Amino acid sequence: MAKRAPKIKCQVERYARDVVEGRIVACKWVKLACRRHLDDLQNGQDRGLYFDQAVAAKSIQFFELFLVHSKGEWSGQPFALEPWEAFVVGSIFGWKRADGLRRFRTGYNEIPRKNGKSTLAAGIGLKLFVVDHEPGAEVYSAATKRDQARIVHGEAVRMVKSSQELRRRVEIFRDNLNVPATASKYEPLGADADTMDGLNIHAAIVDELHAHKTRAMMDVLETGTGARRQPLIYVITTAGSNRESICWEYHERTEKVLSGVIQDDTWFGIIYTVDEGDDWRDPVVWAKANPNYGISVKPDDLQRKCDKARQMPAAQNAFMRLHLNVWTQQVTRWVDLTVWDANCNGHPVTDEVLAGRRGYGGLDLSSVSDLTAWVLAFPREDDPEFLDLLCRFWVPEAKLHDTHNRYRDQYHAWVRQGFLKTTPGDAIDYAFIKAQILADAQQFQVVDLNIDRLFQAHQLAMELADEGLEVIGLGQGFLSMSTPSKELERRLLKRQINHGGNPVLRWMMDSTAVKLDPAGNIKPDKGNSQGKIDGIVAAIMALDRVMRHGGKTDTDQGFVGL
Repeated sequence: MAKRAPKIKCQVERYARDVVEGRIVACKWVKLACRRHLDDLQNGQDRGLYFDQAVAAKSIQFFELFLVHSKGEWSGQPFALEPWEAFVVGSIFGWKRADGLRRFRTGYNEIPRKNGKSTLAAGIGLKLFVVDHEPGAEVYSAATKRDQARIVHGEAVRMVKSSQELRRRVEIFRDNLNVPATASKYEPLGADADTMDGLNIHAAIVDELHAHKTRAMMDVLETGTGARRQPLIYVITTAGSNRESICWEYHERTEKVLSGVIQDDTWFGIIYTVDEGDDWRDPVVWAKANPNYGISVKPDDLQRKCDKARQMPAAQNAFMRLHLNVWTQQVTRWVDLTVWDANCNGHPVTDEVLAGRRGYGGLDLSSVSDLTAWVLAFPREDDPEFLDLLCRFWVPEAKLHDTHNRYRDQYHAWVRQGFLKTTPGDAIDYAFIKAQILADAQQFQVVDLNIDRLFQAHQLAMELADEGLEVIGLGQGFLSMSTPSKELERRLLKRQINHGGNPVLRWMMDSTAVKLDPAGNIKPDKGNSQGKIDGIVAAIMALDRVMRHGGKTDTDQGFVGL
């Protein structure tokens, strides 16, 4: 028989009891946050704490009475808080010290994407700005960049515009919300601002703390609250991957507070994730990490992303971090070889078969003694989404005789089989590379090619351009590499790549690790890969040219900026 919920008027206590008593599925940390609330209801007075149920209820009602959703399927509807949101809001505003001021000065909410954390944060910011009885309140939406800070702040602006009651009190001027009657303001604040000195902060809403590379912003915010009676810094974030970061510091402190390792009555924290040992592929556990599961978090969307993650090891990290709120590593192996091997459909990939075809190139030019890769991508005329990849690889001849070269035996075999060519001496001779590219330009319709922006590539690029080839410099950072890398993933999963079973390229794919940035962008990471990956990098560069000629915006202008 299912447990019957007790009749409790307070929404905060009701959620806490439903979690602790198992009526709401939750992970360890959510259970501990709820248990902490219930324990403090019993024992908090011994530490000068009390829970003001009336204030908590009014804080929750503020959302429904004054705020309106501005986007998606709930656009135009009153902002009625979900039970977990009511627990967060009611806890932050309802808990008081003996002097009547708020107990919590820091709020840390770690939760996966699409659970409405930005919308909730915008509402909390508005409450602190409009009805917190703080003269001259300065409230900021803070992030690493002002544009990121505008995400939460923009939601707050839309809420004001949609509320007749708030429009009577609040004036809007560009990025500034202000209440003339109290001389209060609410603005976005980025770490990239010219100066952050002189702030007198009543409240700060910090967006995506995992993206902060340093603690500078948080230090400024914390020191800027010193003159206020009851300031609040409210942090919203998804799990990150850098365990040397300020976000990990906040995560660890939250765990220690919730588990009772340290006592900090000023710190409110809640972490929505899965438990250790849970199967990340099991939909049953997804609701632990996603309190809005079935509401703003769509089960079919999570299932689709989970299916991709099963086949792409790198996508597993992204799925677990972004959708299950699990801290992962920055670097991870990329593509499972079963997916790679499924993209060899029997069509030969040879010079003779591809002669005359329209193709796009990617050249990953090595340093002095490493592998160089030249990859041509040929869209099929009957199916432009399908690509045939023709690969050419070079290595200095000396590498075949270097006893310290752990790949020496492989190199010998591939040279005998014709998959790897050598250039004389102990350094790559770029003249051989140039000659092959020019020969390919005669045999195929080479539209253009990407080349990396290494210093040693500049001369070769100029020489190829002088021969009439269109050569574009491509950076190797997240900005340039993420989109074509994800496109390669997509086409591999749809079996729209034919690599012809090239053994060198297969070895490189098995070696490739990708690095993820806080925004979920990816790029191949040579430093952390287990072998050479030059051919995969060159293939991504070639695919970038294919995509740009397929209707994508092309911002490159020849070889400018190499």
